[in-house]
Amino acid sequence: MGGPEAWLCGPIEGIDSYLMPVAHALVQAREDLLGVARGVPRERLWTRVGTGASVGFHIRHAAGTLDRLLCYARGEELSPSLLAAAKAEKEESPDLDAAALGAELNRAVNAALLQLKATKREMLLEPREVGKAKLPSTVLGLLFHAAEHATRHAGQAITAAKALAGMP
Repeated sequence: MGGPEAWLCGPIEGIDSYLMPVAHALVQAREDLLGVARGVPRERLWTRVGTGASVGFHIRHAAGTLDRLLCYARGEELSPSLLAAAKAEKEESPDLDAAALGAELNRAVNAALLQLKATKREMLLEPREVGKAKLPSTVLGLLFHAAEHATRHAGQAITAAKALAGMP
């Protein structure tokens, strides 16, 4: 934190220039979420602010959703372990501290970057189906949504952390 944002740090080696905005958004979301996690005391990581979600939830959900969206982008259906992880995200997990959440997020973003490196430009407009309802999307649509979803939760985590800091 404190340096230029990810999109101003140049290309990420091995990632097609068409997918660079996705990669930069994921790297930036990771930096933001890890920074927030480090700044929230452990005893408040899972504290909800009003009706909003906790900082811990936002970090865990960003990682889990990234796994699921990338699964769909590969043309796969969700595995039982991904479905179980999605269900578990909704539960408070006070046993997961900032380091554990950071490791989960790092794993998910690193896997996403590897998948981006393996994604060929010709594949971007290939159709993909999402969820049990098999809603229509494309590889590019899923990758873009993965990036914007992670960014959205980074912003929500930052806001939640600021609200927590103002609470007694």
